[in-house]
Amino acid sequence: MNPGVIGAGVMGLGIVRSLLRGGFVTHVRDVDPAREALAHARGARIAGAPAELGAHADVIFIVVLDAAQIDDVLEGPGGLMPVLGPGKTVLVNSTIAPGDTERFAARVCSTGAAFVDAPISGGPARAEAGTMSMMLAAPDAVLAAVDPMLRAVSDKRFVIGTRAGDAARAKLVNNLMAGIHLIAGAEAMALAMRLGLDPRQMSELIRVSSGQSWMFDDRMPRALAGDFEPRAQAHVLTNDLTLANAAAADAGVELPLGAVARDLLRATCDAGWRNEDDAAALKYYARRFGVHMPG
Repeated sequence: MNPGVIGAGVMGLGIVRSLLRGGFVTHVRDVDPAREALAHARGARIAGAPAELGAHADVIFIVVLDAAQIDDVLEGPGGLMPVLGPGKTVLVNSTIAPGDTERFAARVCSTGAAFVDAPISGGPARAEAGTMSMMLAAPDAVLAAVDPMLRAVSDKRFVIGTRAGDAARAKLVNNLMAGIHLIAGAEAMALAMRLGLDPRQMSELIRVSSGQSWMFDDRMPRALAGDFEPRAQAHVLTNDLTLANAAAADAGVELPLGAVARDLLRATCDAGWRNEDDAAALKYYARRFGVHMPG
């Protein structure tokens, strides 16, 4: 079987590289020619449209930003739907609402193709290394058929169940934690600066103490170094927390911390940093606390 990847952004390109490293002939489609050029330079075959990719690929990874873009991939000009059918499998790796995942699963499966709810986590470096986390929801036989490709792109795979939408739910729970940890880390570091402490020393201290978290380890050292090159843009995590709060509301509960984290990330975006790395939350807090970022 040959894979195809639609969306060669920071995570999608990592998936492409992992598939190529695993020996798979990999087809790629992205709306940005520059991203396609990066994939082609690694050895991928470029398709002119989703339908063209789907004609050559048996297993199709969709790694785009949101549900609107998936709609366009499926049924926009040159969309996938006409070329789907028995023998094809579509994996949606985007972080989207569970209801949207269920809707896409129904549409894909109506053609006779298989569908895998397969959101991913871990950042670009882990995507490229094939060590990212993947949450999976699909029938066992479908997962078994694509297992070699899943192993090529992820060494931490969690089968949540067989029902499309459950992996999407699991991803929102994870990203709720990620957003809260990011905001907590930014708040703590800004307080340290306000108290006159050395932020770099505090970062080292926290990373080996009880305040440690993966998000702190990944984001705060980069923020303190002034590196806001987007690995995950601030508006993306803001949207993820919006989806998590909506999922909670649908379940009849509120997320006190989740709502605050969403609002603070939204404020970071509104301050002009929406397209920077979400570590820019520290810049928002520094401005709010009246302290200067390290030079």
